[in-house]
Amino acid sequence: MVRALDGDFLLIQKMRNGDEEALELFVRRYYEPIFRYCAAHVRDRFLAQETFERFFRSFEDYKHWGKAANYLYSIAANACRDALRRKQELPLAGVPEPASAPLERLDAALSVRAELDRLPEELQETAILYFLQELKQKDIARILGIGLPLVKYRIKRARELLTARLREEE
Repeated sequence: MVRALDGDFLLIQKMRNGDEEALELFVRRYYEPIFRYCAAHVRDRFLAQETFERFFRSFEDYKHWGKAANYLYSIAANACRDALRRKQELPLAGVPEPASAPLERLDAALSVRAELDRLPEELQETAILYFLQELKQKDIARILGIGLPLVKYRIKRARELLTARLREEE
């Protein structure tokens, strides 16, 4: 059931009525997190665009049952899986890094990123959504179509593996 004051719901309704500003606000609100999500998975900065293209191609059929972000993450996850199947990953150089990041912080981030890549796929997906995208566990459960207890287990297991592996590097 959609709450009456759900910001996404109102925004979607305005978009359905042809409001260009609502469309622009929607993209500005969700583009950066979807971009980061896609970049974290396959380092393909164009998958965020593909995610929005897929969303708007099926926009007439879209039923707003919750957060629009969850639906976008589901589309992005499918786009990432498709890209991985095609084995068309772009190099890490394609993802912009903040220019002001200290070298030590950058090294640490690259170590964490490398260890995330080594996690089993089901743990990796959950870890990226939780640790990098900072999504709530209940939203992760909806996006992945799994139960909340399984999300909690995967986060705990990913944290254990990452901690152990990063300690080995020290």
